[in-house]
Amino acid sequence: MKILHTADWHLGKRLDRFSRLEEQILVMDEIVQIADEQNVDLILIAGDLFDNFNPSVEAIELFYKTLKRLSLNGKRPVIAISGNHDSPSLIDAPNPLARECGIILIGHPKTKVTPFELENFEISNSVEGMIELKLKNHDYPIRIVHTSFANEVRLKEYFGENKEDALNQVLAENWKDIADEFCDENGVNILMTHLYMNKKGAPILEEPEGEKPIKIGNADLIYSDIIPKQIQYTALGHLHAFQNIGTKEKPVIYSSSPLCYSFSEAGQTKYVSIIEANPNKQVTYEKIALKNGKALVRKTFDDVEKAIAWLTENQNTLVELTLESETYLKAEERKLIYNAHHGIVHLIPKVKNQEINQNQLHEINLNQDIQSLFKDYFKSKHNAQEPNEELLDLFNEILNP
Repeated sequence: MKILHTADWHLGKRLDRFSRLEEQILVMDEIVQIADEQNVDLILIAGDLFDNFNPSVEAIELFYKTLKRLSLNGKRPVIAISGNHDSPSLIDAPNPLARECGIILIGHPKTKVTPFELENFEISNSVEGMIELKLKNHDYPIRIVHTSFANEVRLKEYFGENKEDALNQVLAENWKDIADEFCDENGVNILMTHLYMNKKGAPILEEPEGEKPIKIGNADLIYSDIIPKQIQYTALGHLHAFQNIGTKEKPVIYSSSPLCYSFSEAGQTKYVSIIEANPNKQVTYEKIALKNGKALVRKTFDDVEKAIAWLTENQNTLVELTLESETYLKAEERKLIYNAHHGIVHLIPKVKNQEINQNQLHEINLNQDIQSLFKDYFKSKHNAQEPNEELLDLFNEILNP
């Protein structure tokens, strides 16, 4: 059985003022092509389907069109759960209609999916937090233990009211109960969840810049050692870099986002995971790189002309540009930079080789002339940058209208 695992689509996401929808259309098409070329039997989407609770009409349309293509119009099952960016109710709402197309949408933890049967597959069993599917071209079932995102308070509402129990214990007991009852060696057993999961004793994995944090301190941090022994592969969502926090024998995989969504992800290659699974055998997986989407680049220059030359040669990028200079950037320099490239997300001016006496910034001589006072004030507000001549001329014009 071949399974495609993807997550963190964040449809409708923007990077500052830049829409990413055109890139998302291309990368969704690429994921569909990979699913078809690999002839996968099942699609798993592990949360953060949209970027916010109220996605745009365009983002919703792209989502449903992509799911319909992935499902081959009902011939191939697609299972999608909500993440911390998604509205559970929005994800759940179209589920009765989606099922007719072979699409199973799960918004809330511990959801019980209504069984149904289509030409190529059926839900043969369903309980709270688990579905079992039988595909017509396989003589064994696949069980998906699923837990959509919820914060600690909501998870305890779903899984137990005993506030003394740690969240890990609550989840561990629930997953174990399901696995012990339904996940025997005669089928494929998968866990899919959108939670902040880490390996116990390993360094804390950083959440991407701009991501709505799940982890505050160590709250809501789930450890991979609570995954039941019957589970052969764990499909995670939330972190945007591809990584296996489990073992080779029992992979616990963040499949990555399909695009770089923040400059902390600059330079990352994005992937989908293709899993091959059989009952009571070690699964194998292959990560397939996604090629669409603009590169996010952080660049630093100490010369405006060099910056403009690089920008001119690298148009298909989104750029965070730091420009080191002796004085504050002039208006004409800013204009030249922005005219050279239409994908500059942030332009960060930075003074170089300028040592400041902190006492001078705090002990300002109020008896000096107004121009000198303005210079001191400007330096205190702009990391010791001197105002350029253009600003000084404007200041003088205000003083002497």
